[in-house]
Amino acid sequence: MSLSADGARASTTFDVLTFNIEGLGWPARAKRGPALARITAALRQMEARGDAPDIVMVQEMFSKAAVRAVTGIGYPNMVFGPSRTQRKSLPGADRMGGPYRWKKGELGLHMVGSGLAILSRYPIVETRSEPFGRRRCAGLDCLGNKGVLYARVAIPGVPGTINLFNTHLNSQRSSRVSPRRHARAHRLQVDELGAFISVVGDQNVPTILGGDFNMKDSAIRFDRFRNVTEPFEIVQEWCTANPLPCDTRISWDGDEPWMDTQDLQLFESGSTVTVTPIRVEAVFDGSVGSPRLSDHDGFRVTYRVSWPTRARSWTGSAEALPSCGGRAG
Repeated sequence: MSLSADGARASTTFDVLTFNIEGLGWPARAKRGPALARITAALRQMEARGDAPDIVMVQEMFSKAAVRAVTGIGYPNMVFGPSRTQRKSLPGADRMGGPYRWKKGELGLHMVGSGLAILSRYPIVETRSEPFGRRRCAGLDCLGNKGVLYARVAIPGVPGTINLFNTHLNSQRSSRVSPRRHARAHRLQVDELGAFISVVGDQNVPTILGGDFNMKDSAIRFDRFRNVTEPFEIVQEWCTANPLPCDTRISWDGDEPWMDTQDLQLFESGSTVTVTPIRVEAVFDGSVGSPRLSDHDGFRVTYRVSWPTRARSWTGSAEALPSCGGRAG
């Protein structure tokens, strides 16, 4: 933790890795066990070096091997969900229409859970998850109970808490249904994501939203997403516009790198605590010393949080919250 030259503000940093680990089971994927085990080993080695991410948002933790890989990394605080059988608790505005493509996976039941996890070195003081619903998906994506996972973490020394949201939205061609159908499912899920954040989140609390948003090269999907998620800022977009304060360690092609990937992080400051990305980098991208272990690169962002040294804590501050060790939720 550090102080500004005039002592008026304090600051510290934390980093978040979002990573789709390609943890699909057979027959969708075969022989993923060894690569998943290497993900565990790599993150444990990073921890031994003191270089592991403070927070990891995981997607596609579907198979038993994937669950073993994630739980074996060794983070002291872990939350998961939605589970395979979890039902919606919030009302849904709309749903997919028939006829349902049952041969493409639209069976009305789920074979696996959402595949979402949040791992944290910091205490997790609250968690909640919400599935999108059985009829708010398209194609093979319906086999998983996709949704949103929320966790609230308390970083020592930082007033209040940080809100985290992790999600995985409906795929495009991989869903094996028509573009019109998978686009509608994505739109419904974006609406559900926005509604969940509105209910669970708090504009006074700094917030990070990450995951696999499945919007690569799709302006239609992206525009709808931005309409729902404003005033969040996209890290890739912010760092492109602010190259000096943001150390970019990724080779981005084109002027809109946020359109070239499925994996994004978004951020929003709170009423007292400001959050700003100061470094972005790829992990497990096939570069020297960082073997490619999934069909996605890991996307790691370091954030600086700062606050007035005389700030008054708000309701729900870290000082007023119970401590949380081990597994939450």
